[in-house]
Order: sequence, then C-alpha cells, then structure tokens
Amino acid sequence: MRPLTLDEVVGQDHLLGKGSPLRRLVLDSDAVASVLLWGPPGTGKTTLAYLVAGQRRFAELSAVTAGVKDVRELIEDSKRRVATGEPETVLFIDEVHRFTKTQQDVLLPAVENRWITLIGATTENPSFSVVGPLISRSLLLVLKPLAPADLGILIDRALQDERGLGGKVGLDDDARDHIIKVAGADARKALTLLEALAGAAGEGGTITAALAEDAMDAALVAYDRSGDQHFDVISAFIKSVRGSDVDAALHYLARMVVAGEDPRFIARRLVILAAEDVGMADPQGLVVAQAGADAVSFVGMPEGRIILAEVVTYLATAPKSNRSYLAIDRAIEDVRAGRSGPVPAGLRNPTFSGAEELGYGKGYVYAHDEPHGVAELEYLPELLTGTRYYEPSDRGYERDVSSRLERLRTLLGRGKKAE
Repeated sequence: MRPLTLDEVVGQDHLLGKGSPLRRLVLDSDAVASVLLWGPPGTGKTTLAYLVAGQRRFAELSAVTAGVKDVRELIEDSKRRVATGEPETVLFIDEVHRFTKTQQDVLLPAVENRWITLIGATTENPSFSVVGPLISRSLLLVLKPLAPADLGILIDRALQDERGLGGKVGLDDDARDHIIKVAGADARKALTLLEALAGAAGEGGTITAALAEDAMDAALVAYDRSGDQHFDVISAFIKSVRGSDVDAALHYLARMVVAGEDPRFIARRLVILAAEDVGMADPQGLVVAQAGADAVSFVGMPEGRIILAEVVTYLATAPKSNRSYLAIDRAIEDVRAGRSGPVPAGLRNPTFSGAEELGYGKGYVYAHDEPHGVAELEYLPELLTGTRYYEPSDRGYERDVSSRLERLRTLLGRGKKAE
C-alpha cells in the first residue's frame, strides 16, 4: 500500500503544498537536493524518499546493518556514473542517526560534490544525532505524526484497493476505531494490524470490535529507550509530578512501564525530583523516594510498578519547594566567582601545636552552652557577612521552617542579605 504518487500521500500537508521544496523535488526531475527527513515511525519517510528518487537510480541502506565499506562502494559507483554523464544515485539511508560521526563524515564529500543525492531518514532530532556539516548541506524536513483521520483514510483505502485486501474483508466502525487508537500515529502499524485481523477474520468475514480487542490485548507503545521518545516521556513525567498533576504523572509512568523502561532509572529520577522540587516543603518526600528506589531494586518488576506508583502519587500531591536547590546553586555561584574569603579564625581547627598562637579557635562559643542552643557568632567569611542563600517558601513544612529561621537569624545577629 505504499503511495506511488504525491496524491496518495496522506498527512504532511505542511510539506506538500503548492510550490513547496519537497513537491518541487518530486515533480521536477532537474531539482536536486539532499534531504533529511525527521519524524516519528510510520509517518511516510521511506515513501517520500522513493517519490523524491522517482526514475533515478535508487540505492537503499540501513544504518543498523551497513558500514563504512558499504557506503564507500556506493559512492564510488555513483561517482563513476556521474563521470560518464549519468545522473547521480539517490542514496536512501534509513535511521541515519545510528551512523557514527566517522560514518557520517564519509558522506560529506559525496554530498558536497553531488556524487550522490542523500536522503536520510531519522526518528531522532538531527541537531543531536547528525553532524552539523551534513545538516547544513541538506534540506531538513520535519514530518508530523499522522492524525486519526489520516489513519482512517489509509485503512479504508487498504480495505478496498486491489493492492491491499480488495474488498474481501469487512470492518466494523468500532473495530476501525480500535485499530486507529492502538496504532497511535503510525501508518505502518495500522496496516500491519489490519492485515493481521483480516487473516483472523478470513476471506468474506468481518473484523468486529470483539475480534480486534481479543487479537490486540495491549497497545504497542511507541517508545525508544535511547531516543527522542525516551527523553520526551521522561521529561513530561517529571514536569507532571512537579506540576502536581498526579493523573498525568501516572499516565507517563504507565507508558514507561509498558515500554519496558528500566525501573531503576525511573526511581533515580524520582529521588532527584524529591530533593529538587518537593524539598523542604515536605522533607519526607526524599525519604519516600529513596525507600521506593530501594524497594524497586529489591522487589523488581512487575510488582515494582506498584511501588513506583506510590512514590509518584506521594510526590505529585506533596507541597512543592525548590528553595534548597536554589540556595546551593547561589552558594556555588559565589564560590565560583571568587566570593569566599578565609574561614573566620574562631571556626578554624585549633587542635594542632601552635594553633593558639595563630588565633585559631579564639572567640568560639559552644552552641550547646547558650540559652537557646544558638551561639551569636559570624560563621560566614567576612566578605559574605549578612548573605542569605536559603529563603524558604510559605508552603508545607517550609512555612514552619520560615518562622523558625527568622528567629535563628535574629539570635545569630544576621542582618539583611548583603548587596
């Protein structure tokens, strides 16, 4: 069912409009440009590569299995053809992001000298996975996920077209909706599911909702543990917990669990979040997160999902504060900028011979001997006298900390934050 013309391509209207660069490449045989196609699986990257190639010589490699030797052989062959007046070869490299930097560098002279026209397909952000010189020499086209309506068109076409099922199988509306839902935005997955269900229904049969649900008991989650989906989902997960949306957080947790994400990775991120985003508004959050990480490591999966869910619900519903996180970063900024100075003499180690003559420990007051357990001393270096790094919020436990801290700073004789 791969489209044979631009008119058969579904979706990607933003790339296929009248006068668009992609349309010119497909329709004008004299138009030549290397192209990088970036988009999710099943959105038409390979199809567009075939259409751009048209009647020209087409060679296809997968970055998963091909090496530098394969690429060089193709380049040399195309170079010889160009030298004899033939058009350059269109080289399609699927999953080009899996090529190493060295492998990608091999392509540069060939692209630069028009020995080949490169079409690279990638599900990863090229800014992170493709070398800059190759990006600058190529037309970067971003494909969007297919909409449910787009998948519906493809399914209906495959049911009737002779290249597909040719009207030999019926499809209930509910079953059609179920295929679209399970396929996500992936045309390849939708057609694969339709083919499998057609086989189950048999020629002359009808694919019902019950048949579809029985045959597809779990959605195949679009999630690459080392790619964009990995980073996008974990980013959405952390931001949902930080934003106190427990339902969204559990949704993204479920996506990671179903996709087989390492539960220890999830647990580590929750420990970091507990300190960074919950912080002193609920210090128990860090205890819960660490206990959860230990428990997940001890119990394993699939039961570990229950432990992760408890940690997520606790942290998502807890009051939030990042003031401890901000405080240490402010202190680090001062240190890196050289705003430190010598340790006050009274706080220095007085336990070695000659320390007394140097004034080490002089004037130090033991806090436990003071009425409130607080000794009025200057603990900061002189350069930073009066500096305040930690400014508590008014949320959760930190509200109590705030009032106590003001009393402590009064007892310490600390003034306003130094300018």
